[in-house]
Amino acid sequence: MESPRQQIRARALALGFDAVGFAHAALSNEAKSGLEGFIAAGYHGDMGWLAEKAPRRRDPQTLWPEARSVVVLGLNYGAADSPTPGEGRNAGEISIYARNRDYHDLIKKKLKALGRWMGESFGCAIKVFVDTAPVMEKPLAQAAGIGWQGKHTNLVSRDFGSWLFLGEVFTDLDLEASEAESDHCGECRRCLDACPTAAFPAPYRLDARRCISYLTVEHKGPIERSLRPLMGNRIYGCDDCLSVCPWNKFAQTTGEEGLIARPDLTAPRLAELARLDDAAFRAMFTGSPVKRIGRSRFLRNVLIAIGNSGDAALLPAVAERLDDGDELVRGAAIWALARLARSERIREFAEVRLCNEPSATVREEWQAALAVG
Repeated sequence: MESPRQQIRARALALGFDAVGFAHAALSNEAKSGLEGFIAAGYHGDMGWLAEKAPRRRDPQTLWPEARSVVVLGLNYGAADSPTPGEGRNAGEISIYARNRDYHDLIKKKLKALGRWMGESFGCAIKVFVDTAPVMEKPLAQAAGIGWQGKHTNLVSRDFGSWLFLGEVFTDLDLEASEAESDHCGECRRCLDACPTAAFPAPYRLDARRCISYLTVEHKGPIERSLRPLMGNRIYGCDDCLSVCPWNKFAQTTGEEGLIARPDLTAPRLAELARLDDAAFRAMFTGSPVKRIGRSRFLRNVLIAIGNSGDAALLPAVAERLDDGDELVRGAAIWALARLARSERIREFAEVRLCNEPSATVREEWQAALAVG
């Protein structure tokens, strides 16, 4: 008769997961100290919840004291083609994980199905987690043999490269742990060298405050001016450090229909995106992870990409946003204007707006634009 581990693995694969591993409900001292160092250095930026929930994140049993084992699941989201940032100055680049359905919803549905089956089959208690909970998923995945944390701090799999979503089923079953995966990065540093904003102060260390994924998704305010030109046409997330990993030679195209890229989210036109009102934004991104950042942050990203395009033909779309109702959008539009327009045109726009601008932050953007012009 098959062991519970064998049965759980078979069931998970039948539900559509691509990788399955087992770990004890505990973290290594190395993982704990890594988290502490990350927070102490301030690398978490605006993500205050990381610091606030660090005590819970350091110990899985703080989340659930009865947990004995963790079933770690991986779902492949590899694309048919490698991401190619910068292709087409009139188009934006959305990270491949966000070009269709929100993976949280897809994974949680599968996790719940697996958890229910485990409860019925073994009489155990379970709790399921995706990355919205304070779980250190990548160290657990490495302990479960699914992959290792590469120098870009993301998980790397020998079977799927850098393209795995993770989820966990915590259980009070005492399951034998898988053999932990070892580090196979060697001397390679392609991921570190590929980062447009130099967000890696050292191998295996990420300063989120410089990371384009953080800046376009998690950061809520204006993006630092010195970083904007480095963002290129990336409007939601960034795949650069992932896509250059040599282990991607083993990557596979996802078989999950909800993760296959929608045509309208593959190289979408920047001018069209800049003209989205709130209702159109919500309609376009219903069911997508992009929706969670809201129109304001998304248009901030779009306008920065327009400013980096070098295409003056996009100026009409920029001009429309100079009077946007949201100050974050207005500020980004001013920066894009300064990048694309002649100095006299910048002064012309500023003359009718600067004196009446209620936001000090936006007034600063106008002053900076006039100084550049």
